[in-house]
Amino acid sequence: MAGRGSAGKLVAGGLALAALGWAVREVPSELGGRARGERLERMRRSPRFRDGAFHNPVPSTYTPQPSSFPEMLREMVADGDGRRPSAPVPLVASPAVPPSENGLSAVWYGHATTLVEIEGRRVLFDPVWSDRVSPSRLVGPRRLHPMPAPMESLPPVDAIVISHDHYDHLDRATVRALTASHTAPFLVPLGIGAHLERWGVPAPRIVELDWEEEASVAGLRFVSTAARHFSGRTLTRNDTLWGSWAVIGENRRVFYAGDSGYFDGYAKIGAAHGPFDLTLMPIGAYSPAWPDIHMTPEEAVAAHLDLGGRLFLPVHWATFNLAFHAWAEPVDRLWRESKARGVGIAVPRPGDRIDVDDVPLVESWWEMFGPR
Repeated sequence: MAGRGSAGKLVAGGLALAALGWAVREVPSELGGRARGERLERMRRSPRFRDGAFHNPVPSTYTPQPSSFPEMLREMVADGDGRRPSAPVPLVASPAVPPSENGLSAVWYGHATTLVEIEGRRVLFDPVWSDRVSPSRLVGPRRLHPMPAPMESLPPVDAIVISHDHYDHLDRATVRALTASHTAPFLVPLGIGAHLERWGVPAPRIVELDWEEEASVAGLRFVSTAARHFSGRTLTRNDTLWGSWAVIGENRRVFYAGDSGYFDGYAKIGAAHGPFDLTLMPIGAYSPAWPDIHMTPEEAVAAHLDLGGRLFLPVHWATFNLAFHAWAEPVDRLWRESKARGVGIAVPRPGDRIDVDDVPLVESWWEMFGPR
């Protein structure tokens, strides 16, 4: 028996050393790179950069205030049993709806990862194929459902668009895999190119933009637009820019909000670059403890209307536990608010495709897999 115990300790010790070795080797790279040289000088010239960091146009707080702690505790206790689905989330590996050849369609893979097919081009937003959104494979938020399809099944894309550098939107392993298997450029806010270069993305494939700057890729206009959020992959905050995106074709327009609190910038974006045939709006991970950086579903609907949106596709829910609300609460609230305000929504299962010109009636599939 003593021998077995010693063997067990040796195995455990070996595993611990292996984990430590991985952390020492991989975690620093997961954190990304720091801007230097011309990249840093360009950041410093941005109207949003001062005192060594980027700032929101509307002042925002992104850490819970002490006054919000009782409410956070109440949410944690009240909703703790509802933060996971009661059964496996239904996934769609092969959508029945084909991609729109000349129109506009979208495949939502879960959380923020979405493939938009616009006028025959493919744009991939905030791709994350990893199991955890964390600098570590051992800790951090883990998927509530698998990715509906492997990355190998992804068709060739024309552009890869990143909203900001948080782990649930910018994933090193996914970036490296896409760099190796695709030739599309990465369109990113200022500073994020330093992360990409450290992870092996060739400089010619990196397009960094400040708000209201734009680039033309594959016959589409990509405009970097405002958001009310923050950035950082370490304890240092706001050393890269965050943002939303307008993608403009000859006849179709798409808006992707990234992560953001509600602010008057949506009306300005709508006036300058809308109206939009499709908006991809975040509806999850909200809390009274951080009201400035994530929208509630009701605020997301208001932003969609400000933008002049036609069809609302909810993202940033169902896949990772990033707040204390129940798993299906965001989409339940969205459905009620959209009915009240006459807003058209599409809520596909992860991996399914919707065609903006032929949207089926909303089927409340999430209710069959409600919280446990």
